[in-house]
Amino acid sequence: MTRRNFFTTGATAVATAAVPASAAVPAEDNREIPVTHIRRVKADGVNVFYRETGPADAAVILLLHGFPTSSFQYRELIPRLADRYRVIAPDLPGFGFTEVPAERGYVYSFDNLAKTVEAFTEALGLSRYALYVFDYGAPTGFRLAMAHPERVTAIVSQNGNAYEEGLGDAWAPIQQYWREPTAEHREVVHQALSPAGIRSQYTEGVPHPERIAPEGYTLDAAMIARPGNMDIQLDLFLDYRNNVKLYPKFQEYFRRSKPPLLAVWGRFDPFFIPAGAEAFKRDNPNATVQLLDTGHFALETNVQDVASAMRSFLASNKV
Repeated sequence: MTRRNFFTTGATAVATAAVPASAAVPAEDNREIPVTHIRRVKADGVNVFYRETGPADAAVILLLHGFPTSSFQYRELIPRLADRYRVIAPDLPGFGFTEVPAERGYVYSFDNLAKTVEAFTEALGLSRYALYVFDYGAPTGFRLAMAHPERVTAIVSQNGNAYEEGLGDAWAPIQQYWREPTAEHREVVHQALSPAGIRSQYTEGVPHPERIAPEGYTLDAAMIARPGNMDIQLDLFLDYRNNVKLYPKFQEYFRRSKPPLLAVWGRFDPFFIPAGAEAFKRDNPNATVQLLDTGHFALETNVQDVASAMRSFLASNKV
């Protein structure tokens, strides 16, 4: 027997022995497993990377990620929605695999992130969609909703804040940076973006942090550490103060448009505390709140709970 034949026939034998015919997965079942497609499109002069799956003619859910992650954070949620919805998750400029050409001269602010996402939706021809917003995705998505309220069918806010009472104590060094944007205070924030600091955002407040898979925070740390990216992140931290100034306008949008809204929240989040979730009900009679026993990155520990809550919420609102 030649070396080549050994590997070929040997592999076949092992595969045959390991998977009895009675245990083989029927071919037709494979069609039920959603495939998440990796795609790119140019929008607002930016090469936007995004993940997409689900029927092309289904109702759309637009997933907007937060800091310091990317659409990768939705890797477990996307397939749990794709049987019924067209699910689309872009990487924001400065995050993940979205590429901003140097000649674009991009200014990293939340106003501009929202403009890019708006251009992205128009490049894909998305005229109606439900929004899932988390962390940075919230001020980005709420800007989008204010600009085009007729396009938003519903909002799911997973630790996506719009109220000052929702800001936890973990914001203290960043708020100091807002008040006094000195090199010294910028460096304090910089130190929090170390691999250990990023990991702590995933684990703080989580009852069983050892159960969190390391891929998410490891990828985030590697992406943040790319040349030039740290300054982008520090600029966005400074610009976040403009989101807080916009909170009253976000709240006015909730009062005026009253979108169906589900605030599904990790109750132990040190950044966006439960008071921010409960506050939605003050301005929007169509808001409901569900608190989960986890931290900031709820999908890392409670993705099935979030998916079930979403499916029930969206179905009850005929989305």
